[in-house]
Amino acid sequence: MNYSVEIDINRPINEVITLFIDSDNLLSWQHNLLGVEVINGEPGKVGTESRLLYNMGNKEVVMTEVITVNQLPDKYCAVYETDNVWNLMENQFIDLGDDKTRWICKNEFKCSGFVRLMAMLMPSIFKKQSERNQQQFKAFVESQSK
Repeated sequence: MNYSVEIDINRPINEVITLFIDSDNLLSWQHNLLGVEVINGEPGKVGTESRLLYNMGNKEVVMTEVITVNQLPDKYCAVYETDNVWNLMENQFIDLGDDKTRWICKNEFKCSGFVRLMAMLMPSIFKKQSERNQQQFKAFVESQSK
């Protein structure tokens, strides 16, 4: 399953990227994230592996993140894996001028088991979660003092 979501953020591109790349900010805008732990490498660097703990409904889900590309603002890619889910996220940030930035996020999912059935029957659930994350990031960025 593949899809793309995008959002315009009312802040200059350098501010958006600085806030996006700082893993300490994740808890401020990913509201179901409980914690982040770097397992190997340096935050933001290609090859860095991290463990992310999420609250998904009434259960905790552990996800592994590996950064595969960091050529910001043009491209920032990471692979996320958990039970029965592999997700490649490709992020791009575009300077729109007038202190506005467009964030484009392309997603590729490969699922198995029950998650594959959910992805086939209700693919909009995945896209809605991505859109919600973008809205939360936009709100976080725009709430930061200039």
